[in-house]
Amino acid sequence: MLIIENVKKDFGQGNTLVPVLRDLSLSVTTGEFCALIGPSGSGKTTLMNLIGLLDRPSNGAIRIGGTNTEKLTADETATIRGKLIGFIFQSFHLLPRYSALDNVALPLIYRGIGKVQRRAMAAKALREVGLADRMTHRPDELSGGQRQRVAIARALVGEPSLLLADEPTGNLDSRTADEIMSLFLTLNAELGLTVLLVTHDPTIAARCPRRIVMHDGRIEDDNCGPVRKVGAA
Repeated sequence: MLIIENVKKDFGQGNTLVPVLRDLSLSVTTGEFCALIGPSGSGKTTLMNLIGLLDRPSNGAIRIGGTNTEKLTADETATIRGKLIGFIFQSFHLLPRYSALDNVALPLIYRGIGKVQRRAMAAKALREVGLADRMTHRPDELSGGQRQRVAIARALVGEPSLLLADEPTGNLDSRTADEIMSLFLTLNAELGLTVLLVTHDPTIAARCPRRIVMHDGRIEDDNCGPVRKVGAA
């Protein structure tokens, strides 16, 4: 599903060049569920942005679903991103005047899908996250956990193969965070989604079958053993 080979990412230029990722290589197979953990400044978000095709590496190669992304045009990049990748963030990024149904359906407009079909697809995605009875509610009528479920449904509505979640439980209380994590695990198991999740919460990380520890722009540890404390994300 995902192959990263010798990726570097620098910011700035000339004498002010700052290396953020350093010869990083990583392989994630279809259906894996991975936590990406590490201290602040270790490069987690930069790596997620590269995987999500929101930025390009300074050097190295990233292949997603067998496609080498290095030389894609802007239109080709947008197509790959829209078809293969779903994004979930700590902030829900929901439109306040739209219902849950219309928030979830919104990405499908850019794929040229008609209103009737995209609403049907959005309703299906909301049922998958347990919000069949909240489709007409606006974000301010939903709890934090329900808003995150809407955001997850929006990420799922295009039927992606790869789900990228950046601190998806960071704004939630511990009980709701645990419920959202259980939902991620269920979606991974039932839909075969490949999931890469950034978290600073050791309880959340411990529930992920694979933990990838980053430090100073490199992968410091990558195993399925007990999670060791690596600091706040």
